[in-house]
Amino acid sequence: MPYISPEQLQSQYDVIVVGSGAAGGQTAYTLAMEGVKVLMLEAGRYYDPQSETPMFQDHSRAPLRGASTPDKFFGFYDATVDGGWKIEGEPYTLASKDPARRFEWWRARMMGGRTNHWGRISLRNGPYDFKPYSRDGLGFDWPLNYEDLAEYYDRVEMLIGVYGSNEGLENTPNSSPGVLLPPPKARAGEQYTRKHAKKLGLPVIPIHRAVLSVRQDSKTIPARLHPNNPRAQRILAKSMDERAACFWATNCVRGCSTRANYQSTTVHLPPALASGNLDILPDAMAREVLMDDAGKAQGVRFIDRRRNRELEVRARVVVLAASACESVRVLLNSRSPRYPSGVANSSGRVGKYIMDTVGGRLGGQIPALEGLPLHNEDGAGGGHVYVPWWLYQEQHAGKLDFARGYHVEFQTGRHLPAAPMFDGLEWLTGGSYGKRFKEDVRRYYGSFVGFAGRGEMIPNEDSFCDLDPVVKDKWGVPVLRFHWKWSEHELKQAQHMERTFADLISALGGRLTRQPSKDGAAAIEAPGSIIHEVGGAIMGSDRRKSVTNQWCQTWDVPNLFLTDGAPFCSNADKNPTLTIMALAWRAADYMLEEMRKGNL
Repeated sequence: MPYISPEQLQSQYDVIVVGSGAAGGQTAYTLAMEGVKVLMLEAGRYYDPQSETPMFQDHSRAPLRGASTPDKFFGFYDATVDGGWKIEGEPYTLASKDPARRFEWWRARMMGGRTNHWGRISLRNGPYDFKPYSRDGLGFDWPLNYEDLAEYYDRVEMLIGVYGSNEGLENTPNSSPGVLLPPPKARAGEQYTRKHAKKLGLPVIPIHRAVLSVRQDSKTIPARLHPNNPRAQRILAKSMDERAACFWATNCVRGCSTRANYQSTTVHLPPALASGNLDILPDAMAREVLMDDAGKAQGVRFIDRRRNRELEVRARVVVLAASACESVRVLLNSRSPRYPSGVANSSGRVGKYIMDTVGGRLGGQIPALEGLPLHNEDGAGGGHVYVPWWLYQEQHAGKLDFARGYHVEFQTGRHLPAAPMFDGLEWLTGGSYGKRFKEDVRRYYGSFVGFAGRGEMIPNEDSFCDLDPVVKDKWGVPVLRFHWKWSEHELKQAQHMERTFADLISALGGRLTRQPSKDGAAAIEAPGSIIHEVGGAIMGSDRRKSVTNQWCQTWDVPNLFLTDGAPFCSNADKNPTLTIMALAWRAADYMLEEMRKGNL
């Protein structure tokens, strides 16, 4: 396996890819499978989910019964083995002390990045999502259409394995025939919710998630993805055969040793490495893009974190895929007399228009779900159904007081018990203890539902990041400083979420765990907490107003590309990871063609 040390670096590569997550993994896979010599630089440590995933360990075996700690915010067994909201020696700063304007930045310092931890919800952006400005006059249109990306959505879904169904709903695109895997059956609480949600006009449908509900078709998919490349077909078929179907054993955020869910470390990197065209250097934090006298990128200067030294490596093409804000930081720190405000920043838009997903949540207890017969509700580590945004026409007609929508995610069933699960039951139990408390726990266990909204944020000029003029990390590199402000659209959207969830819980005959918030500022989740930040180097058709073109190629430096979420012009209510991978595959195909033509 060509995981290399700094001493094993080649003098020259075709392409350097910075980052090993969804964007970096997809970019490197596409290039390496077509014979391009690629070096991947990963800031974090080597990580092997096949040997490191705690597949069958319950909370009783974990410190503090698996509860959250400052080092492991999402619990002891969460797959993020290095990184989090705070990383020692790697700070970031905030421009305001106002809690409503504080952006929290999650970073994963490990091979595969956030793909080891994420919820694997894989939703396509729809036609409206690529042209939001044309629809309501807010934000920006993308310089491409849904049709430009549809083929790449299909490719990614076939490669990583996505289950779901085609429902033909407005702005919720279908996949091509034979692409999606069958969805798992809805849990009891989800089926009960579907029945009663009809009263409110909410469509409850199977969610799309990057989990193998059945084994992949390794006989036909490789030929569909690599039609003129028999060697790539053989490599991919072997990799697919080594993945097992999910048997609902372990929550996906722990990772998966059987490779049943999508992680870059188990899906993108193994076949790319098997091609013999990919070298991976862990513990290599990119500091800046190296430029030649002609203004072209010629490589990357990075920090060898193990030996605390700076090194350089050269390539024909440089791809930043380190996650939106990380890539922005590299661009801003790539300063020179020729690029005093950072490379690729002639428009002044690098760092501008950072967006996160709008979040809101509310839960309740449903008497009808008490005392159900014991049955297996483990499932695919998350909700099996969801509600896509259903009020496009009402919104377009001006009947709502906010401009963009949200989808609804579910939490129901008997989850693996943990100590915090039974805190705060006094409102139901009246403060029981002893034998009565045990009886109450058995009664109410599995009867709770939770609804979470995930909505679109409109880009605004008050939400951006720049370099702190004073603070540096432990290697002396200037850190990011975040500025943030929600608009009234996001605040009103979050308030609408809570009212919808309250109505839904009422329709289920349930009791709310708390009353809906009276204003949007109280309803909305903290900025950055959903960990869906995108933007900071938006794409466009006008180089004066954007950082990249539709191919994720920077206007100023033709051999410098950004294939993570940084070029996003908007952040639809669909989770961004699938779109990141589709854009990365499309950009990599463009790189291949430009290299063949001698333009790169």
